[in-house]
Amino acid sequence: MYVEPEMNDRTCIVTREGGSVDDMIRFVASPDGTVVADLKRNLPGRGCWVKAERRYIDEAVKRKLFPRALKTNVTVPDNFGLVVEQMLVKFALGSFGLARKAGVVVTGAAKVDSAIRSGTAALVLHAREAAEDGVRKLDQARRSVVYAGGPEIPALSLFESDEMDLALGGVNVIHAAVLKGKAAAGFIDRARLLQHFRDGRTDLADAKAAPAAKETETE
Repeated sequence: MYVEPEMNDRTCIVTREGGSVDDMIRFVASPDGTVVADLKRNLPGRGCWVKAERRYIDEAVKRKLFPRALKTNVTVPDNFGLVVEQMLVKFALGSFGLARKAGVVVTGAAKVDSAIRSGTAALVLHAREAAEDGVRKLDQARRSVVYAGGPEIPALSLFESDEMDLALGGVNVIHAAVLKGKAAAGFIDRARLLQHFRDGRTDLADAKAAPAAKETETE
């Protein structure tokens, strides 16, 4: 007779594999009986963990694993993977705004190019609708830094321009760079988590984030 192995607090309920908390998302049952993604890992109550990839959230919903893992009859929407992704986007954008207030974000192709070539850029962001020519020119700057013996500076396309505008309080933000330093660390971690959720990659080196889901939330 097969007996399911005991799972520790940081074992994915889908894969049954352990992992770093940085690559997993904790879930808890809310007082109203729904499942909530505990992105800050500070909500009270019994929790369960899922590897931070959209496909595993979708599988957990399909296999009805959340009620079993949380040991309570919780409600889980069919589009829960999309709901979690939207939470991660909001989570990352909030941190992006804080990085701007800390003075570690520059915008505009010229300033981003300068940050890349000076070695002060830790991460480059392109709006999803950025023109190929603009992205190509900044990619050339990134490659020139590597050619000169400098580090690879990752570039991501995580957000729409209007999302970046809202986070930064700007207008028509297409290209941005997050500068090196402790003030940028929180956003970089959240950008990494969002990218990982979408495409399963754990590194930021020369990465392009997968397209966001095009589904719409059910009413």
